[in-house]
Amino acid sequence: MLRVIAERWRQGYRTGKFPAVEPALPARFRGLPALQSGCPAGCRDCVDRCPFGACTIENDRVAIDLGLCLFCADCPACARGNIGFSAEYRLAMRRREALRWQSGASLPPADPLPPDLRRTLGRSLKLRQVSAGGCNACEADCNVLTTLVFDLARFGVQFVASPRHADGLLVTGALTANMRSALLATYEAMPTPKIVIAVGACAIGGGPFRGSPETGRGLEELLPVDLFIPGCPPHPYTILDGLLRLLGKREM
Repeated sequence: MLRVIAERWRQGYRTGKFPAVEPALPARFRGLPALQSGCPAGCRDCVDRCPFGACTIENDRVAIDLGLCLFCADCPACARGNIGFSAEYRLAMRRREALRWQSGASLPPADPLPPDLRRTLGRSLKLRQVSAGGCNACEADCNVLTTLVFDLARFGVQFVASPRHADGLLVTGALTANMRSALLATYEAMPTPKIVIAVGACAIGGGPFRGSPETGRGLEELLPVDLFIPGCPPHPYTILDGLLRLLGKREM
């Protein structure tokens, strides 16, 4: 026991200072897409080449659906390499259509829940997490929020084992046919009022499996969604930022 106490003293305080201090993200971090240079007039290569249908052309400008984008390290959509990624990690949105980002535009921060619902929740938010056919990437980044570096509980947010103890449902995965009934049963078991959060490209839009007869085209087909957190997987800071904005605990 003395050795444990001594080691704990040696390591010191390990919890990050987010949100008071912006996170230090790695150089390879892939956040909000960014166009490295202008596109030739009339070019539609990204629309044809994106394997996930995330790119469109709107008013002669590239538009990327962050709910479908898998944030590929070497984006295959542009043969010229014009599509890259910035260090902007604040990607969560309250509305699905807000995830359709257009080049040159900023991404406004997610709005908080209505004041009356926040008053009902008080200073805590209990979440039941359901992996509806995920690969465990989004699930792992949700789990890591409970570690001492992020310490999700210091914000009053915790994952619970039973939906009957939950205020919200956090869903990851591509919503496979075998998981739909379990997902709906979990939602029905939660007391009202309740919120729903879609984490990752699979939960938001079906991910790389979109269009498959065994998966859906996103959680909105089944349930009303209060927060969309894009990514494949989203970084833990992206998830944490979205949760804090939803609760009105972060506005910058």
